[in-house]
Amino acid sequence: MARNLSGALGPRNWKLKVFSGNANPELAREVCEHLGEPPGRATIQRFSNENIFVQIEENVREADVYVIQPFSSPVHENIMELLIMMDALRSASARRITAVIPYYSYARSDKKDAPRISITGRLMADLLVTSGANRVLTMTLHAPQVHGFFSVPTDHLVATPILADHFKHMSIENAVVVAPDAGHAKRAGEFAQFLKLPIAFVDKRRVSDHEVEATAVVGDVRGKNCLVVDDEIAAASTTVSTAQALLEHGAREVYAAATHGVLCGPAISRLEASPIHHVAVTNTVGVAPEKRIAKLEVLSVAPLFANAIKSIHTGESISALFG
Repeated sequence: MARNLSGALGPRNWKLKVFSGNANPELAREVCEHLGEPPGRATIQRFSNENIFVQIEENVREADVYVIQPFSSPVHENIMELLIMMDALRSASARRITAVIPYYSYARSDKKDAPRISITGRLMADLLVTSGANRVLTMTLHAPQVHGFFSVPTDHLVATPILADHFKHMSIENAVVVAPDAGHAKRAGEFAQFLKLPIAFVDKRRVSDHEVEATAVVGDVRGKNCLVVDDEIAAASTTVSTAQALLEHGAREVYAAATHGVLCGPAISRLEASPIHHVAVTNTVGVAPEKRIAKLEVLSVAPLFANAIKSIHTGESISALFG
């Protein structure tokens, strides 16, 4: 019978190994704790010419290896770390390599919507496979069709149950789930289904290359507590403008939830100055201590990723983890 504790052996008697780059080592350590496995040992250095050097410091021959590395800032350094690490693992005769990418930032580049551009989400998928990835494990892609860009088995987890459970325990009365635009209505609908709440969305129109204007709110928000649901909060302009539009249409209080707390640029100052009452994100992207303002809650997805890794390793179904 396959064991899935420390020193686990999968259905093919492969050793389980979990490695991490520098993008989010805290999440990787949490995942290893839940698995009962020590983090894999590797050296990652940068030379004076900015080249990246990776050396795997333990035997991975015939092992089932998982490399945890979100595409977070600095994005391109972290991507290169992942590619080089997987190439080193392949050269060290790892049996199977799974790229665990909690945040796949290039999922935003999913279509050719302008002349002479790259569909970079697909390019990144090709590079992962070229560098040695036999599988991919990711979470809450901005565009679900990016799942189809991968030519290897890909598991796409969602954080909806974790975020929804958080707000369920807050016992917010007279609430409605709100999508920041019509394109996110399906994701917000799934969230609303978990909480058994009605749904609304904000109708937005682009007025310039850098400005989006909220023109209407579709759904009943007057006198209600609104929970704005998005896949990520980057600079927070969309989240804050959505909250302002809801309050202008008579909403009582506004809360926000997103899987990926990218929180770049002026995001924290915007959220802190905004009328948003509470913001919940997960730790797919590391959130620095100085960004953890009072109204921000960071929830862990480590147990979910650990369960997914365990199930993949032992050959069990993980469909129950898809939300």
